[in-house]
Amino acid sequence: MNRAAIDRFIMWDRRWVRRINRGCRYRSVRAAFGLISRLGDGSFWYVLMLALLCGDPANNYRPVLHMALAGMTGTMVYRWLKKQASRPRPFCDDQHIVLSIAPLDRYSFPSGHTLHAVIFTCIAVYHFPILAWLLIPFSALVAASRIVLGLHYPSDVIAGIVIGGVVSIASVRLYVSIVA
Repeated sequence: MNRAAIDRFIMWDRRWVRRINRGCRYRSVRAAFGLISRLGDGSFWYVLMLALLCGDPANNYRPVLHMALAGMTGTMVYRWLKKQASRPRPFCDDQHIVLSIAPLDRYSFPSGHTLHAVIFTCIAVYHFPILAWLLIPFSALVAASRIVLGLHYPSDVIAGIVIGGVVSIASVRLYVSIVA
């Protein structure tokens, strides 16, 4: 890729984070996306796994264990990538970006919230398709919240979706080969 193409992509990323972050001018938007983002920190997923275990421990321990192991794999991948990329968050690079909640870590790329939302959603829906109506929209909101709140560029979120999808597919394939 040539330098001009890279510069256009960087400008596209900056332009979109600025546009999407404008929603933070409204208290209700900040509050709603702040709550969604906080739930995406892990509490929503932990409650889901606990509810599945409590609902039918004998049948649901394998799917919950699958979710937990895939989530841990995602954590290892995203921490390594963040360290390698060391990309500053949008609010660090652009004075027009309003930071609405404190970040959990220093760097932007990739979005760990999005990566984990995709992993947990894919694994949960693989085992419990009935949950798709709840988990897919929630995951989409988690991903959007990261840009709205000024914590990530759109490319960070897209990378989180792709990496979460790859981890999910690999995890399901491994699960099927072990359990089947």
